[in-house]
Amino acid sequence: MSSSRLLVTLALVIVIMSISYEPFPWMGVNASDVPTGCYAYCNQTLESRHQCYKWCEELAHKDGYKLYGYPSSPNTRRVLAVLHEKGLSFDPITVNLTTSDQQKPSFLPINPFGQVPVFLDGHLKLIESRAISLYIENVHRSRGTKLLNHKNYKKMGTETMWMYIESFEFDPPASKLVWEQTIKPMKGLKADHKVVNETERKLEKVLDVYEERLKNSRFLASNRFTMADVFHLPNIQYLMDTPTKRLFKNRPSVHRWVAEITARPAWKKACDANAWYGKKN
Repeated sequence: MSSSRLLVTLALVIVIMSISYEPFPWMGVNASDVPTGCYAYCNQTLESRHQCYKWCEELAHKDGYKLYGYPSSPNTRRVLAVLHEKGLSFDPITVNLTTSDQQKPSFLPINPFGQVPVFLDGHLKLIESRAISLYIENVHRSRGTKLLNHKNYKKMGTETMWMYIESFEFDPPASKLVWEQTIKPMKGLKADHKVVNETERKLEKVLDVYEERLKNSRFLASNRFTMADVFHLPNIQYLMDTPTKRLFKNRPSVHRWVAEITARPAWKKACDANAWYGKKN
């Protein structure tokens, strides 16, 4: 069946069966999001089932995504990386961190914690960049880069483990070093070199573990790029522009891994402010 014929047929099925709903565990969305007919039809369309499922996903999110954030924000970039790896469109809404817009009364109803990013999918509102990233992957698991192994729970267990390692072992020292060496100078403040030295020693211990792991694995969780690698990107990107970069370069396997993940087109786009503001280079 041709793509155009399939799309037209899908539209007709949805109109006819729009009053009937049921849960779609495969999609990870609420029952009211997608008419039963869309997936029922896909299950009978053997030739084009994969493309059919993709269209169902797009129909489920036809109103589009909205992302409140700031292009230089590490946490915003984490979500941007996932959106670009998946090839998803979204509406970027700028919250200017340089003027503390995230703390203003106009923004606090959107996120009372006064932080970005905030992700909107219809009536669903999500905060916390890692939670948003996992939501996007679960909804669009068949699209773009597959960032989790949904078919093998042992492999997913390993991926989840490394995501937690990033959150609890890597992020605390890495974020503190980014604050001292990147954010404070932007604010006209001086880095506390005692804090930097102490925190670098903590990060070194983490990177020693990573070095051993990456001697036998192309990426952290497996030989495939996964969400565990994505989660590390924002802090690594900033640290590679500080004296702390030597900690990565002094470990050959870590340095090789950093070079590979930071060279990904989706990540380069996530770091491109022009892409956020819709400008062409």
